[in-house]
Amino acid sequence: MKFLQRLGRSIMLPVAVLPVAAILSGISYWISSATGGANIFSAFLGAAGGALLDNMALLFAVGISIGMANKSDGTSALAGLVSWLTVTTLLKPETVMLFTGVDDVNQVDPAFLKVQNVFVGIICGLIGAYCYNKFKDTRLPDALSFFSGKRSVAIVTAGFSLVVAIVLFFVWPFVYTGLVTFGEWIVTLGPFGTGIYGFLNRLLIPVGLHHALNSVFWFDVAGINDLNNFLAGEGTYGVTGQYMTGFFPVMMFGLPGAALAMYLTAKTTKKKIAYGILLGGAISSFFVGVTEPLEFAFMFVAPLLYVVHAVFTGISMAISQILPVRMGFGFSGGFIDLVLGWMNPMAQNPWLIPVMGVFWFFVYFGVFYFLIKRFNLKTPGREDDDTLSQGTEYDTSSTDDKYLVTAGRFLTALGGKENITDLENCATRLRLEVGDVSKVDDAALKRAGAAGTMKPGGKSVQVVYGTNVQFVKDAMEAIMNGQAEAPVGATPEPAVEAAAGSTAVLTDTAKATVTLRQPLEGRVVPLSEVPDPTFAQGIMGPGLAIQPTGDTVVAPADGTIGATFDTSHAVALVLEDGTELLIHVGIDTVGMKGDGFQTLVEKGQKVTAGTPLLRFDLAKIQAAGHPAITPVIVLNNEDATVAFE
Repeated sequence: MKFLQRLGRSIMLPVAVLPVAAILSGISYWISSATGGANIFSAFLGAAGGALLDNMALLFAVGISIGMANKSDGTSALAGLVSWLTVTTLLKPETVMLFTGVDDVNQVDPAFLKVQNVFVGIICGLIGAYCYNKFKDTRLPDALSFFSGKRSVAIVTAGFSLVVAIVLFFVWPFVYTGLVTFGEWIVTLGPFGTGIYGFLNRLLIPVGLHHALNSVFWFDVAGINDLNNFLAGEGTYGVTGQYMTGFFPVMMFGLPGAALAMYLTAKTTKKKIAYGILLGGAISSFFVGVTEPLEFAFMFVAPLLYVVHAVFTGISMAISQILPVRMGFGFSGGFIDLVLGWMNPMAQNPWLIPVMGVFWFFVYFGVFYFLIKRFNLKTPGREDDDTLSQGTEYDTSSTDDKYLVTAGRFLTALGGKENITDLENCATRLRLEVGDVSKVDDAALKRAGAAGTMKPGGKSVQVVYGTNVQFVKDAMEAIMNGQAEAPVGATPEPAVEAAAGSTAVLTDTAKATVTLRQPLEGRVVPLSEVPDPTFAQGIMGPGLAIQPTGDTVVAPADGTIGATFDTSHAVALVLEDGTELLIHVGIDTVGMKGDGFQTLVEKGQKVTAGTPLLRFDLAKIQAAGHPAITPVIVLNNEDATVAFE
């Protein structure tokens, strides 16, 4: 279930761009129909909307690869694109023609005309994310070092995608042909068959196979040609349109009712994010009949709701045929097509569609609201923070209440979000540029959870927090961007705490000597010689420093890795007695953004004394103009004394 929730949140990244594209395409179609043909305005808007709608599967490949990757930095997006290009190029009709030896592309199995679908896009995105997570830290021999690490991801992705393309080459035609055959059979079942078609139409959207089913009913695959006959006004009155009518009440009214239910059940701190997703989706569904922005918002995170939605669509299709009501569309079952088709000679009792729609609005709203509450379904705004993908626009892992509380109080103590012009963090502290330093309240920062505050000069301010500073910084940005609100009346997160998930407790906080193996070759010096007052004045805690001659930091005692950092310039370790250590290589080396550093362990990993933790290039640190002196700090006992064996 966590995988599906994470997948669902990843899908929101590409889905977020679809509503505006749908509206542009719908307006284009409306103008074209109202003016009796295409013109420069409709062509312009249609091209703009179609640029995204026609490439939706590609957006899914890239977006899912970003969302499902750990600490995505763009390399995963490239991997998703590589996978998509590899699979779809190998399976396009022109390429398949060469594989099969036929002389004409028209002789290729028609299944390969529909290979660029959402299902393939999702597969490619997952391939890209998997290859990124698995191979981004791969180290190759020196002769092949250029292809080490992230440079290897695209190469490996292409290889994986090649295998997937071979599998799809043999499997895809059977899947496509089976759907077409099944569709031709259910035509014989009357209203019941129409209901089955409506149910399967929605159920197949997650894998993009609904297009194959639609082709049976809407076009001339099996002699029905429902869509073209309606548009031409040449079908059979009372029959033509029966495979389209039932979509109108669901798309225009039912799904917006579901959107309202999801918004009202969202968590208070996440309503703004849910509002942005659901409102845009509801508008595109009502006006244009593009439902993907709403459907993808819950189909993976709450599959039960999607099955219910598919059942309701089937019922709506069957009822529409029985009443009878007939309506068709050229684009989809939205308001625009309803208005344009109202006077079509094939339209029958179109006034009943809004009446049915009101009924379905309340049905969807009531059922969705009940099921979300009853089963605690993770619809937008109700997600578990620890299941969300990181690094996407909709990443809310940083909005855990304890960090939001601290972030909100920090912002107030810093003079408000308007006073902050730049916000970054290193391993243990926030680094800010503010408009007016006099507005910074040091005492309020201390009360909010800061270990100390530094003002190096000019507009710069540094707030010392601890190894979880990244989460506070992310929460501050979420508040500043309007994506979250700080809870009121809660207790702020302590500045220094043991690693998340660790059961270690510091049992004796008296003036104790913490005896450690020296974690790095070099000359041991007191903290007072560190050219950074945060360390030199003991704000972060007591300890020693090392002027390094070696290039590898090892574990100074048995323990658990409490934190690692994207820039790899520091590592936190929780010893077996609960003592929390920070080893910080160099001063201001966070500015090197990981260049010359390599983390060798993962958060939560058990290590023994002497286990290599991180490696660095001393020459690069010196060339960058940073002091290489390395503090070793006790974070959770200000009375401790550090000694090396």
